[in-house]
Amino acid sequence: MNSTEMSAAPRRMSGEQRRDQILKAALGAFAAGGYAGTSTDQVARAAGVSQPYVVRLFGSKQELFAQVYEHASKRVIDALAAVPAGPDAKHEMGEAYVRLLADRDLLLVIMHGFIAGADPKVGHIARFTLAEAFRLHRERTGASADDARMFVAHGMLINVLMASGAPLHLGEDPDLDALTECTFGAAMSDVAALAAGA
Repeated sequence: MNSTEMSAAPRRMSGEQRRDQILKAALGAFAAGGYAGTSTDQVARAAGVSQPYVVRLFGSKQELFAQVYEHASKRVIDALAAVPAGPDAKHEMGEAYVRLLADRDLLLVIMHGFIAGADPKVGHIARFTLAEAFRLHRERTGASADDARMFVAHGMLINVLMASGAPLHLGEDPDLDALTECTFGAAMSDVAALAAGA
């Protein structure tokens, strides 16, 4: 084999790269099927690895989902934490959350995590994420507890509307239209485009 053939040969993935590949595949699989409806075999096929390899790395479906959920929740918290404190923080935190809508799988996994919250580890992550979003909003904006509660509640409403496909079904029900439009406001056209591309 000459040097050109050797450099063209696929590089072997490190264990960390393979783990990341499986977590990414698991995010899509759990987003589509939820915790109960997704098997480690489905995740393995999506990642292009064997099912025993997934089990060897993560131990169980329960642990795999917990790690996917923790990663998804961390992305939300990191996006909010990146906003500096100040007079524009309230607007910027809202914008940071709306940017996350581009990854529908992320938001669906967050929703599935609340459903699977009876699992102690997943429940702990879900509670921490809610509390941290609340704390960060108060810290960055100087807002009251009630304002921070409304921010977290609004984020949950956004998740539910996106998960149910409401922006794609405008015209189906005038009350749902009104709820969707007042939730997204000026970002409605951007949100509809994101939902259509999902």
